[in-house]
Amino acid sequence: MQTIKMKNNAYILNGFSMVGPLEGKGPLGEYFDYVVKDDTLKEKTFEKAERKLLYNIITGAIDKSGLKTTDIDFFIGGDLLNQIVSSSYTARELELPFIGLYSACATMTESLGLSAILVDNNLANNIVAGTCTHFSSAERQYRFPLELGNQRPPTSQWTITGGGACIVSNIPSKIKITAVTFGKVIDFGIADVNNMGAAMAPAACDTIKAHIKNMNTDIKDYDFIATGDLGKLGSEILIDLMEHENIILNKNYADCGCMIYDKTERVFMGGSGAGCSASVLNSYILKKLLNGEFKRVLLVSTGALMSTTTSQQGDTIPGIAHAIELEYVAPQQKKTCSIPTSVKPKSTTKKIKPKDNKATKSTSKRRKTNV
Repeated sequence: MQTIKMKNNAYILNGFSMVGPLEGKGPLGEYFDYVVKDDTLKEKTFEKAERKLLYNIITGAIDKSGLKTTDIDFFIGGDLLNQIVSSSYTARELELPFIGLYSACATMTESLGLSAILVDNNLANNIVAGTCTHFSSAERQYRFPLELGNQRPPTSQWTITGGGACIVSNIPSKIKITAVTFGKVIDFGIADVNNMGAAMAPAACDTIKAHIKNMNTDIKDYDFIATGDLGKLGSEILIDLMEHENIILNKNYADCGCMIYDKTERVFMGGSGAGCSASVLNSYILKKLLNGEFKRVLLVSTGALMSTTTSQQGDTIPGIAHAIELEYVAPQQKKTCSIPTSVKPKSTTKKIKPKDNKATKSTSKRRKTNV
């Protein structure tokens, strides 16, 4: 079946997000764990900067969850660079068993889905799943070198610098993975690499439709539904396609590519890249789930499965979308004896401030680092 429901226990312990300076200035800036000041991360090339970015994201997720690298059974993830080298080199540094994936910008939910299946079937205890992208490395691989200063058409999107990772575990937490739907590859006939939102929208429609059908749910059953990086145009196309299926996306729907930047930033149709849904998931969405503001979330990461080779040969762009359903689990309260107010002793316990451990500190305000 296209949708796999978790039978046992697959939880998300915590997530970690890290983004570039431009992304940190956007509406979600306060939700990110780290915002770097320099997008080169003091490396000689942007490709090496992306690699360092992903390494910091993966280790940050492990530390924030209170685990050690030795507690992790697998690292599952991928990226957009040729042969997913950012993830492969990160795995080399971590010395963890590595399962490399490629679903373009849908990699985050694909890695989460496979992680949940392994944990749910008692094949692993703790898995780190994550991905990232870098604007400058993606631009010169898929389009043109930045030095050329090429003009961008109105339908184009802006590959974000950033990403996220989370720990999928059998240890109970407030966030439970309930189901995953792996999408089909759908081609809408779009050949323009600067119009990826239109290319991916049909795949998102097909996956959402399949998920709610197989789960016997309705759009209104979810507090929040997010697509990966359709952007403004792609999300509008998705809404139209869903209406043709008699499914109305309400105010509980948003696209991560539209959320990450504000209107003052010249990013055209919004953000894109594998790190787009990964950074929004591991900042805004997880924090809303952890505090119980969201009870049920459906994240549908979207990907355009083209390459420089297929684009140069004039092929159309196939789209893919994978969905992951997350549910808030209220912590069980211990039963206590009721004590009359008149005889309750005054509390003498002093509040102790936590130590400022930069590797594990979770903040509600945006932080900046010179990584």
